[in-house]
Parts: sequence; C-alpha cells; structure tokens
Amino acid sequence: MRIVLAEDSVLLREGLVALLTRYGHEVVAAVGDAPSLIDAVERAGPDLVITDVRMPPTHSDDGLRAAVSLRTKNSALPVLVLSQYVEQTYAAELLDTGDTGGVGYLLKDRVGDVDDFADAVGRVAGGGTVVDPEVVRQLLRRRSDPLDRLTAREVEVLALMAEGRSNAAIARTLVVTEAAVTKHIGNILAKLDLPIDADDHRRVLAVLAYLRRLGG
Repeated sequence: MRIVLAEDSVLLREGLVALLTRYGHEVVAAVGDAPSLIDAVERAGPDLVITDVRMPPTHSDDGLRAAVSLRTKNSALPVLVLSQYVEQTYAAELLDTGDTGGVGYLLKDRVGDVDDFADAVGRVAGGGTVVDPEVVRQLLRRRSDPLDRLTAREVEVLALMAEGRSNAAIARTLVVTEAAVTKHIGNILAKLDLPIDADDHRRVLAVLAYLRRLGG
C-alpha cells in the first residue's frame, strides 16, 4: 500500500515510517506541514493518507483541514487522522466526510499498540470506518433517554460497532456467539430508531451520526 504521512514531530514521523514499512507498506512521502501534505497527495496519488490534526503553519487544526480538503476533492481517498487528545468536534467533522471511502480518527496513544494500529490502517484503506474507543466512550458518557433504553451489554456492543468492528470481532471480544451479536445489533438499531442496513460501513456511520448528536 502506498501511503502519504504528515506529522510535524520528526521522531514520531520517522517512527511511523519505520512501523508502516515493517508491515509491508510504502511511505511515498513523509512531510511535516499541511501545505506539503496536499502537494504530496496531488503528486503521489496514494492509497491512504495518515495525518496529524495539529501541525504547521498555524499549529491548530491544519492537518484536519487539509484532510477534509483532500476528501472534498476526492471522496474515495482513505484518510486516517491522528490526534493527541479527544477532540469531538474534529472527529465529527472528519467523519462527516465518510459517506464514501475509508475514514478513521485515532489517538496517538493507539499507535503504541502496534497490531491494533496496523489493523486500523488496513481497515481504513479498505474503505472502513475506525474511531478511537476513547472517543466512543466519551460520547457514550453523555447519555440521553434513547441510550438509556439500552442494556449494559447493548452499550458494549454499540461501542464496538462504532469502532468499526465486524460481528465476528465483537463476538470474540465479548466471548459470545455471532448469533447473539446479531440479535443485540438488531435490538440496538431498533431502540435508537436507526435503519437496519446490510452495509457494515453505513451501519457504522449511522451509529456515529447518532453518537455525534449526543456529543454536540
């Protein structure tokens, strides 16, 4: 897989390049600011973009703005954004571009779990949606009446759905059968008045849209 990486910390950037290379990916450009990110993507036409939220020139949300701009031009371009902190507004803005193509929002701490990070890279590149579990947890803490309809187990399943996990992965995590997971998901979507959709990506987006309303 050909990847363009944008991260202003030289140490983290080089570490990510080494990690991605170890997993068989080719980092075709590794840059340290948002304008260079846009230029690199236009030149290289990568399979995936990985970018920090905060970077030069203003050290605010330049990386995110660049990511949103790139997806506006090419909605099928998979983008994985890394952030130092849980910033729900940033996550929501990025996920709003997720109707086509892969999109992900992870905390940088997640990079330390190498296998999970590599899995997230693959899922986003493959068109999936990946959201950091801590973002999901913070949104779920803002409980409203519809979420109060869910059982404790259904809340666990909802959080894993929002992370982009498949039914099989949810079943393994919770040590239950896939049939049980399917039943829980049906109950969740019914209780939250969300459409039942066979498309896993759209299912995740529906759940995230609901969670964003809670966090807004």
